[in-house]
Amino acid sequence: MLKRFTGSIREFKTVTLLTPLIIAGEAIIDCLIPYAMAELINQIKAGCEFEVLLKYGGILLAMAFVSLFFGAAAGLTAARASTGFARNLRRDIYYRVQTFTFENIDRFSASSLVTRMTTDVSNVQMAFMMIIRIAVRAPLMFIFSIIMANIMGGALATMFVVVVPLLGFGLFLISKFTMPAFRRVFGKYDTLNESIAENVRAARTVKGFVREEYEKQKFAAAAEGIRRDFTRAERIVALSNPLMQICFYFNMVFVLLVGSKLVITGRGQNIDVGQLSAMLTYGAQILFSLMSLAAIYVMITISATSARRIAEVLDEEPAMKNPENPKTVVPDGSVEFAGVSFKYSERAERPTLSDINLKIKSGETIGILGGTGSGKSTLVQLIPRLYDVTEGSVLVGGIDVRRYDIAALRGQVSMVLQKNLLFSGTIKDNLRWGNENATDEELHKVCKFAMADGFVSSFPQGYNTVIEQGGTNVSGGQRQRLCIARALLKRPKILILDDSTSAVDTRTDAQIRKNFREYMPETTKIIIAQRVASVMDADRIIVMDGGRIVACGTHDELLKSSEIYHEIYSQQIKGGEDHVG
Repeated sequence: MLKRFTGSIREFKTVTLLTPLIIAGEAIIDCLIPYAMAELINQIKAGCEFEVLLKYGGILLAMAFVSLFFGAAAGLTAARASTGFARNLRRDIYYRVQTFTFENIDRFSASSLVTRMTTDVSNVQMAFMMIIRIAVRAPLMFIFSIIMANIMGGALATMFVVVVPLLGFGLFLISKFTMPAFRRVFGKYDTLNESIAENVRAARTVKGFVREEYEKQKFAAAAEGIRRDFTRAERIVALSNPLMQICFYFNMVFVLLVGSKLVITGRGQNIDVGQLSAMLTYGAQILFSLMSLAAIYVMITISATSARRIAEVLDEEPAMKNPENPKTVVPDGSVEFAGVSFKYSERAERPTLSDINLKIKSGETIGILGGTGSGKSTLVQLIPRLYDVTEGSVLVGGIDVRRYDIAALRGQVSMVLQKNLLFSGTIKDNLRWGNENATDEELHKVCKFAMADGFVSSFPQGYNTVIEQGGTNVSGGQRQRLCIARALLKRPKILILDDSTSAVDTRTDAQIRKNFREYMPETTKIIIAQRVASVMDADRIIVMDGGRIVACGTHDELLKSSEIYHEIYSQQIKGGEDHVG
């Protein structure tokens, strides 16, 4: 896992390696300052000349400035290294997610992926900065202070044999008991983020059903769970301060009592006032170094959980990859399903699709009808290889989709999904997802075919109108027509509309289908719909039920041969679905 994360340092290796070297210089200087101060105190006690005071004062001032310089430089290099590392790590995670198929994404919830790219990366970034800075400074200060304390205090330094193990053992116990609580928090962050994301996406539904109080309670419960675990952990961590104070004051009292007696009885021969002062400083440095090491241990342990969660994403292998020597040209828009069966999970008891055999000619218009859960959307998602079949094969242009370069295949298949999504930006920006080099004239043309030019032109800013995130500032029908226009801009060999005109009136729906035939006669058009009127003029209509094709034919043929189709048609005619309301 370390190798995986060090690979994200990349161009920040120099500042990463430079930081510990600068920190080492700072630690050495900080440990020499008490030694110089002790010499100054001893010189004053001995009644030195003013020139000697100036000499030692200058030395201390120079050492202080050098320490300040090293500290500031280390802060700058550590900040640059840690923020650069975090940027690269987030980019690595994001780029990895872009290679995932739906099957991979199904293993991680959207809220969990967000948490891993935000909170988890922040934790790892903090640990990284502590490792290259404090994790170097603390042990060096501890070692140098112990050495200097023995040099300056002699036998008096033996008191660290008692204090250091006591503080170290206490901090170890504190860290051990806080870790389980910190680990639980990260799973609850996923729940909290999921609650926020769901509420924002479904704001209209929440308000429509007057469920604001329920959502508030759900959010409060998730937030309370995080607060409770953090409080439990922080309550234990808070014990480190009194433990530190006990050890610090024990050190001070011991040094002052025993040291003062040694100074008086030895008349400064074994230890003098300067050494006594230095011992107090070194004692504080040793104890604070242990505190820093404990904080590092806690942070690294917390970040280890985050690091494992990040590694899960980075180590996730895409469920589908390009084959060797992939096909990069799609000959035509013909589609064939040969003995296709499909399961979303190996553990599923029954397949979503079973024994699908279907041939679609290039340029044909195919309608698909069926009840909820009949497998309509799943069937068309196999064409651009959003999922791979469990059994059988799907052929596009006479070639198995698994032999194509994935980008080349999907570049020739346009899908307008049931849940239409627009991105924040102008209408032009959204349309150019279909073709980033499209001219304004081409944008106007596809919008006319999708029956979107009228309402877009009515906006004050026209095609430069800014779309809010998710397209919340346009109606459902307008959003659908913009998504259709975006799909048309690709000029694909296969166009798939998955119930993508459900929010459009029947007259506009009929005009859009008429425009399809005129604008792209050679493109294969597959239309999933709930309304018979949306597919009745198709070359063939497929009726699905329970993941199987139960009927196939023209509108007139199915009225005579398919009981399901006849029933749907009769219900909709009686309900007035074929008339404009």
